[in-house]
Amino acid sequence: MEIHVVKQGDTVDTIAAFYGVSPASVIYDNQLAYPYALAVGQALLISTSPVSEPTFSAYSGGYAYPFIEEMVLQETLPFLSYLFIFSYGFTTEGELVPPTLDDQFMIQWAYRLGARPILTLTPFGPDGMFNNYLITTMVNDEVVKNRLFQNLLAAMNEKGFQGVDVDFEYILSADRVPFANFVADLQNFLTPYGYTVSVALAPKTSDDQPGLLYEGKDYRLLGNAADWVLLMTYEWGYTYGPPMAVAPINKVIEVVNYAVTRIDPSKIHLGIPNYGYDWPLPYEKGVTKARTISNTEAVQIAIRAGVPILFDETAMSPYFTYTENGIRHEVWFEDVRSLTEKYSLLPSYQLRGISIWQIMKLFRPAFLLFQDMFQIQKF
Repeated sequence: MEIHVVKQGDTVDTIAAFYGVSPASVIYDNQLAYPYALAVGQALLISTSPVSEPTFSAYSGGYAYPFIEEMVLQETLPFLSYLFIFSYGFTTEGELVPPTLDDQFMIQWAYRLGARPILTLTPFGPDGMFNNYLITTMVNDEVVKNRLFQNLLAAMNEKGFQGVDVDFEYILSADRVPFANFVADLQNFLTPYGYTVSVALAPKTSDDQPGLLYEGKDYRLLGNAADWVLLMTYEWGYTYGPPMAVAPINKVIEVVNYAVTRIDPSKIHLGIPNYGYDWPLPYEKGVTKARTISNTEAVQIAIRAGVPILFDETAMSPYFTYTENGIRHEVWFEDVRSLTEKYSLLPSYQLRGISIWQIMKLFRPAFLLFQDMFQIQKF
């Protein structure tokens, strides 16, 4: 596959003719919307020849809520090794709290299309936010912990999950070792039943990185405890922060460089964002709130506004600005160029694979590109 960056005067027909492919393939592969207008600077994935067999094997995972559209799920699953179903909570007594919506259809489709369904465990409180008290109680109380383990096993046996993904965030520094022990104990408990345990890690760059997001996560201990880990290498640009790339490659590389000194690279999944943000300007800290958008929506905004898409060579990410109703906006998102940079880290560092947050909105080029670059491990 090749990447074509749209120039002034390009059309789907002229691009297809240049590469000797059908306009229909350009439209389908890139999810172009009728009447197939393009933005200058837009990156298109072009299938120029039959797919060759990639030499590097990789796992791929995607997170999804039970309200995902079934069509999106069906089209995405053939490219996934794991489907992380988000999410199951728990109480201070160790009772498991399933999602409000039924997730059985997700599990069934995962099996049909060769992906392993994974139960994602999160310590959400009644307000829907990560809860320190829940975490502290769970990781320090052996009775409660063992009750949760038994309830997890029962749910997995009943529903057909093949593993647990532990996504605990904002862990107190005092719970750093107890949390690692919790993951190790869960892995030891589930392994005899053939189930796996993975854990999500905040994007650290040093052992002693300050901040509630980082202090409770010990890369070395958790890397040893889990079957594999996810580096959450995204959210540098975020809802309440200043406009910037969601996953700038220079920042991602800093995290990977640290992670591989603490964790076996063959255990590491690189986190991949499947979204962008639209910030109103001027940015005011504590006031400005960005709107989450899909990658395809970002391109449509640029087309409607008649503005070019630019590409930051440091972050290796696309962005643009536009004006609507007298208000300036700045948009950062992902395209096949930025994803190529991230995917290329897998063979460079011999990483296990990627995990995508999240797959609720289809971005077909991301999966076609991954399939072109890697032999996807399926079950």
